[in-house]
Amino acid sequence: MAPRPRKRASRPTKPRAGSRRGGGGSDDDPFFESEPKRRRGGGDEEIESENSDDDAMAFGGAVDEDGDEGVKEEEDEETVGEKKMRMAKELLKKLTDASKREEDDEDEDEEEAGGRRVAEILQRRQLEESGRKRWELAARVLPPEPQDGFKVIVKHRQPVTAVALSKDNDKGFSASKDGVIVHWDVETGKSEKYLWPSENVLISHHAKPPLSARRSKHVLALAVSSDGRYLASGGLDRHIHLWDVRSREHIQAFSGHRGPVSCLAFGPDSSELFSGSFDRSIMQWNAEDRTYMNCLYGHQNEILTMDAFSKDRILTVARDRTMHLWKIPEESQLVFRAPAAASLECCSFIDDKEFLSGSDDGSIELWSIMRKKPTFIVRNAHPSLDSDDQELPKENGIHKPENVSMAQSWVSAVTARKGSDLAASGAGNGLVRLWAIEPDSKGIRPLFKFKLDGFVNSLTIAKSGRFIVAGVGQEPRLGRWGRVRSAQNGVAIHPIRLKEEKDDL
Repeated sequence: MAPRPRKRASRPTKPRAGSRRGGGGSDDDPFFESEPKRRRGGGDEEIESENSDDDAMAFGGAVDEDGDEGVKEEEDEETVGEKKMRMAKELLKKLTDASKREEDDEDEDEEEAGGRRVAEILQRRQLEESGRKRWELAARVLPPEPQDGFKVIVKHRQPVTAVALSKDNDKGFSASKDGVIVHWDVETGKSEKYLWPSENVLISHHAKPPLSARRSKHVLALAVSSDGRYLASGGLDRHIHLWDVRSREHIQAFSGHRGPVSCLAFGPDSSELFSGSFDRSIMQWNAEDRTYMNCLYGHQNEILTMDAFSKDRILTVARDRTMHLWKIPEESQLVFRAPAAASLECCSFIDDKEFLSGSDDGSIELWSIMRKKPTFIVRNAHPSLDSDDQELPKENGIHKPENVSMAQSWVSAVTARKGSDLAASGAGNGLVRLWAIEPDSKGIRPLFKFKLDGFVNSLTIAKSGRFIVAGVGQEPRLGRWGRVRSAQNGVAIHPIRLKEEKDDL
């Protein structure tokens, strides 16, 4: 059968400015004509390409591929896909240039070697971001300089009970025993306080009336959402208070716990909030929807600390000398028991397979999800007697070794940069230590130590790994001539010097 003769498509005329064609689906309108023709298959592939140019001219000007014949009257806004493509091309160009500068092998073709180096860097970064490969950060930590030390950037009147950092490391949050919550800038130290609303406003935000004449504002825990929009606080009033970070205003109160709220954690990249309490329960909330979701039971005593690695996995430690790994969707848990003569006090995820804990006997334990016992234990991780100078603690300028107690070596805080091999711990004697986590659960290796005046109650490492933040507390004490010495309560920050990698951009 002879092929049917094809009718040449008529060239559309340029519409007048401000005019509108009638008949929404008319074939004369280039808007309805050009796109369907491009998507047709079969015989329509031979349509001349000049029609697309005419269609573009019909919309007010066209530019050829080289951009030499004309300029668009109005630039189109960059779409999300175009922005991602542009950023990917820029990253590839930077990586290619960096690999060419570092390439020393003259026997290989420069372009081929550079491409292979770029592929290796991208593959390693993808594995690190997905959690399948641990970020080797500890090997890049340099010894601290003599001028380095903890710098107090925010001061509180009472001991600091909790610190938290935003995901981008720019903003920090701290709370103290007197109920003061402070929002501060990491670089400048500029701080702003959160003001508690009146009792009537709290009740209108779904808070229950206080049991006593006055509501306690003693804060024990803080947590900030991954998007930086919400700050959650909990304390002795048995409520979880939700704050708007942008306006620093109280927006919601979650009630349900029958005891003080001791710990809080937001799920990464989600609005799900977990709370632990002295009533031995763990509750799950949704900060975006302001709703209660679930309640978990399993501990036999007061819950002390918790950490979240994903919205499906949380880790908790209680005074029953156990640590529980909770699997939220399955509603199941793994129980890890403390070694003999030790009581677990704090915990932190390293990755989805390993985690750390600190004990009241001064030891640090490394755990694996495959074993119920610690894979490695560091005894006397924070000794009261410093092994370098063998100096005893002083009181009123006089050495009193009989006053040295085990409470000074009590490991009160542990933290790790998630997905890396760098961890830190703090104790009652004010000593903060950095640790390197060996691969394959082989152990923990000490790196460096920093001294603080006071006890370390909370600790966190920035996501970039370039600084560590500690919440410090110190009770007033008598000095020389019976004068009361001022307490050092506040938030201290210490830089971590890192060796630059070859592919750091």
